[in-house]
Amino acid sequence: VLRRNPPMYLMLMLLGLAALLGASQGRTDCYSSVNSIETSGASCQTAKPEGLSYCGVKASEKIAERDLGAMDQYKTLIKRVGEKLCIEPALIAGIISRESHAGKVLKNGWGDNGNGFGLMQVDKNSHKPLGEWNSETHLTQGTDILITMINTIKKKFPQWPKNKQLKGGISAYNAGPGNVRSYQRMDIGTTHNDYSNDVVARAQYYKKHGY
Repeated sequence: VLRRNPPMYLMLMLLGLAALLGASQGRTDCYSSVNSIETSGASCQTAKPEGLSYCGVKASEKIAERDLGAMDQYKTLIKRVGEKLCIEPALIAGIISRESHAGKVLKNGWGDNGNGFGLMQVDKNSHKPLGEWNSETHLTQGTDILITMINTIKKKFPQWPKNKQLKGGISAYNAGPGNVRSYQRMDIGTTHNDYSNDVVARAQYYKKHGY
């Protein structure tokens, strides 16, 4: 007699697999959360060229607000990549704002005198840029680079809690993991000496706006 019903162990295995997939789908907290990170926001060196007379978190939020309209056209892609790689979409948006003002300052997808590519400004001297400048492929590459930096900082500072390792990884995205020597001074040596603090403050803004 042919067995029409699958054996019970197979059913249980499939149910377990479905539960596992369901648990991982949509997660974006594998590397901690930007809301758990203390930040001093943008330095005056970053704020002044933006025409702002103030610095700090308030300046970061204002710049992020100005970029929100342009950012929203990539919101679906950003959220998809964040869920695919289990990292906060708000953080991806914070980096995009800092790197390219959501693409507004790029020329044919390039910035940094032709060295940085795409929304996340992948450095062509360190990586072969993939995809179109505003594509999911590009965002995946940029976010993979960020995750590599976070994991490098985890190995370098295993005693740090996850939120500090995350902040260190953000700083390293700009100036490399070798520049991160201590928690308090990790941004010294980054562009305008404020990279992770500014990105985190912008990311916290985007977190409040549905990212």
